[in-house]
Amino acid sequence: MLPESPDSIVGQLRQIMAESAKGVDALYAAEVKVAEKELAYDSEFQKRFIAAGGTVADRTAVAKLQTAELRFELDVAKAELNRVKVKIKQLSDAGTLTAVMAKQIELTWKHA
Repeated sequence: MLPESPDSIVGQLRQIMAESAKGVDALYAAEVKVAEKELAYDSEFQKRFIAAGGTVADRTAVAKLQTAELRFELDVAKAELNRVKVKIKQLSDAGTLTAVMAKQIELTWKHA
């Protein structure tokens, strides 16, 4: 729904600003989650690698198999982080587009 008046533009900009403010905290939380998952994965991988026997290739394969679930959790956390970044970008774009619409409405009202 496109805003039709200056008041609706102001309301939409306030809503975008409120959502953007939440984005900062969401981004931080997602980054912390990725860092925690990376630490857990890397630590466990190294422990499993050291504990495994055989050649380096064998030990690597065993460690990868034994830490696959942790790797999946890390990948999901990275996907969540990317989702937050995309949402922040969308909010930024929406703010820009709303500002453009505000200017157009202002011009329309001036010349009406």
